[in-house]
Amino acid sequence: MTMTLNLRARRRGMTLLAWLAAALLPTALVPALLLPAAALAADTAPAASAAISHTFRYAFRVAETGFDPAKISDLYSRIITSQIFEGLFLYDHLARPVKIKPLTAAAMPEVSADFQRFTIHIRPGIFFADDPAFKGVRRELVAQDYVYALKRFADPATKSPAWGEVAELTLLGLAAQRKQALDQRIAFDYDRVLPGLRAIDRYTLQLETAEPRPRLVEILADNSLYGAVAREVAEFYGDKLAEHPVGTGAFRLASWRRSSEIVLERSPSYRLRHYEDEAEPAPGDAEGQALLAKFKGRRLPMLDRVVVSIIEEAQPAWLSFLNRQQDFIDRMPPEFANTAMPGGKLAPNLAKRGITGYRTIGPEGVLTVYNMDDPVVGGYTPDKVALRRAINLAVDIPREITLGRRGQAIPAQSPSVPHTTGYDPAYRSEMGEFSPAKAKALLDLYGYVDRDGDGWRDMPNGAPLVLVRHTQPDASQRQLDELWQKNMNAVGLKIAFKFAKWPENLKAMQAGKLMIWGVGSSATQLDGQSALQRLYGPSSGGANLSRFKSAEFDAVYDRMSALPNGPERDGLFLQAKRLSAAYAPYKQHVHRIYTDMAHPWLLGYRRPLFWTRWWQMVDVEPTSRPAD
Repeated sequence: MTMTLNLRARRRGMTLLAWLAAALLPTALVPALLLPAAALAADTAPAASAAISHTFRYAFRVAETGFDPAKISDLYSRIITSQIFEGLFLYDHLARPVKIKPLTAAAMPEVSADFQRFTIHIRPGIFFADDPAFKGVRRELVAQDYVYALKRFADPATKSPAWGEVAELTLLGLAAQRKQALDQRIAFDYDRVLPGLRAIDRYTLQLETAEPRPRLVEILADNSLYGAVAREVAEFYGDKLAEHPVGTGAFRLASWRRSSEIVLERSPSYRLRHYEDEAEPAPGDAEGQALLAKFKGRRLPMLDRVVVSIIEEAQPAWLSFLNRQQDFIDRMPPEFANTAMPGGKLAPNLAKRGITGYRTIGPEGVLTVYNMDDPVVGGYTPDKVALRRAINLAVDIPREITLGRRGQAIPAQSPSVPHTTGYDPAYRSEMGEFSPAKAKALLDLYGYVDRDGDGWRDMPNGAPLVLVRHTQPDASQRQLDELWQKNMNAVGLKIAFKFAKWPENLKAMQAGKLMIWGVGSSATQLDGQSALQRLYGPSSGGANLSRFKSAEFDAVYDRMSALPNGPERDGLFLQAKRLSAAYAPYKQHVHRIYTDMAHPWLLGYRRPLFWTRWWQMVDVEPTSRPAD
């Protein structure tokens, strides 16, 4: 993609930077030679009639890892799986505050008074996308498909990073069956009937938990992980299932060039659904009501095809959008956000082109992960805790926001993220503090001093101390790495950087092979406890990338899971935040401000908060957009 953009710029007689300046400056200030509008119009004029006209083009900044729901944890793979698979419930597209509605379920679950038994009726007449695994037979969705899908997370052979979250549901018999398979080294028996995970009949699913689970429905509304999986598909494709996802969703995978291009197409077997089935705005929500009025009665999905490109570098991603090669840019690179939306208002020249901008604080956090099993930064003794806390205090978050993120973020004070339960904008902690003086004092107090006179602090036992931060080889990350280098140098800590692609770093961190890594984490549900799973001992190697283990924290976490929302649970959130700051298995950095932009031919976009299943709720106007 970078080469293509450079060649186009050269053909027009200008550099990439000149092209960018021309695209952003008011028309009156741009020399005629540099103005790209006419050239763009000529290059990208719509063709007469494409075979598939309603095509949405979009770019990911990070490569996907695969499309087997039980084996993924990264956002970008989950964006794809949430379009292909369907859970029992979904987050309403327009509702603010958020609202959960039935999807493949016929109604909301029947829940026992103690929140331990959930009976869910499946809507008859829903079918999987056609696939060779079904041998020419049309395959209907049944309750057993959800039983099988949930069991796959427990199967040791799957090595699911989401097993920790499923284990927290305490479905009767599921953890015991997993333990038996591990202890006896036997195959997981998918035919065994479990008391907590049963298909009562063809269309009735019943879940029973050992502990109260008042918010279980929020987990079941995550279509990216907990959609129905047909057993015959999993067995047909075996270890290639990630390349052949088959669900009941509105789209199916048409083609995939790993880390390059993903193409989804409308599933011909998708049932009759309309816009209002998934969109119910509040009466006073003017924007939501306008969208409902515009699209009410439209059949879903409105798109015929989605083409996803992987463009990892910020400048080519932004130029690709400006050049109308992408219809939409999600989470605009911060180095361009202030120019495109100065003061939160769309730049005049972009407004003239009909582009729409959207800005909001995301329900997510950016954090540094410390491997608690690492001999240098890991451990629970006072000196190890002091080292991590000193590193955290040395990180200049205000400068990171100003320079590294161009003001497109707010400081994070805890693992809790905006728009979720447990998040308190007034809460403050050491996690949000920048104090090199305190960092130096902690290091001195616990023996991290320069013993050999080389200018760098050593370990308390005199061994050399070198921090190793693993990172990604892209321009925006390089600037953040430079800030880390300066921050650590300022307190006498030597740091080295190792580079790999994001999926490779994720895999290595889950295996406990990295010392320090930086990652972003987005909420997928309203309940803020999901963010605290990053510190929950049983989730080590999955969501708990740090492999942090604390009986005190786990007890708080378990108690939170069983309580309904209210003051008592809020108190446990506060206790969990304080434990996180005290032991410091992570450094919480920021909550990013999302800036999204859409060309005028993309219709119906509204930024979702806790879900990624929105592509079927938008359309592309084929008469006013460039042809493929």
